[in-house]
Amino acid sequence: MLRRTGLIGTLIGLLACLLWIPGAAVATGPAARAVPAAAGRGECAALAPGASAAAERAIAAACAQVAAGVWYTWGGGHGPQPGATYGQVDPSDPASEHDPERLGFDCSGLVRYAYAQATGSDLLNGVASAQYYTHRAAERFTAAQGLAPLLPGDLLVWGTSQKLHHIAIYLGAGKMVEARQSGTRLMVSDVRLTGSYHGAVRVDTGPVQGHVFRTWGSGVWTKDRPSTAAARVYAFPGPTTVRVQCQKHAEPVISDGYTNDAWSYLPDYRAWVTNIYIQGPAWLESVPTCTF
Repeated sequence: MLRRTGLIGTLIGLLACLLWIPGAAVATGPAARAVPAAAGRGECAALAPGASAAAERAIAAACAQVAAGVWYTWGGGHGPQPGATYGQVDPSDPASEHDPERLGFDCSGLVRYAYAQATGSDLLNGVASAQYYTHRAAERFTAAQGLAPLLPGDLLVWGTSQKLHHIAIYLGAGKMVEARQSGTRLMVSDVRLTGSYHGAVRVDTGPVQGHVFRTWGSGVWTKDRPSTAAARVYAFPGPTTVRVQCQKHAEPVISDGYTNDAWSYLPDYRAWVTNIYIQGPAWLESVPTCTF
């Protein structure tokens, strides 16, 4: 009802970063008009003003790895500490055969490293979906908004709300730095607004704002309404730190010997989750009642 198996969640995590659409061109039409001409084609640096000091440091950290010729490696960058690691063979990608011999990053491993270098803290440990849905989000942007509102250091993601599979760091001027695929080195690319581009998030590297809690369980689905019959939005692969905006009494849920009719609204997911899967009392302390 509200769970998926841990195995499925793990497999989704391993496939993160790989299902981007190869060779996708920059979009034409209204969305493309939001992409300015590239400043310094191929240059890895903040290519527009307005970025925070932390975002500029994250870009510098990622670009240093580009300059060093570091490889993309499947699963790279997800060791106990941020940094390049030897990769793994992806059974679905013959180009990954040398990844276990190469120190490198996958897409989310590079993002994790860049922001850890920028802040001195492992803020974005996880795969692409965990990084996009971070409780440290300062602002989110939809695919329909294009690139016009973005600043250097924002994180671009591809996929769906249920399955985000690629993430990159925006540089400005229609460019991004990314760990793209096996057999290539880290690179600067044109932003791909076609296909499965989902949107972007701006990371707040300061103190976390709001009511923060921790979920438990694996494969726990969030819903678009506070009901078990509602459409699924995203499943937590394991215990996850979340920000709760408000809570309300709605459909009772029975699971693991517990019954609870309280549901919490998670603004970073734009979705609801039953309080059964949030660590704490049945009705969360200090969290207001939703008025919607």
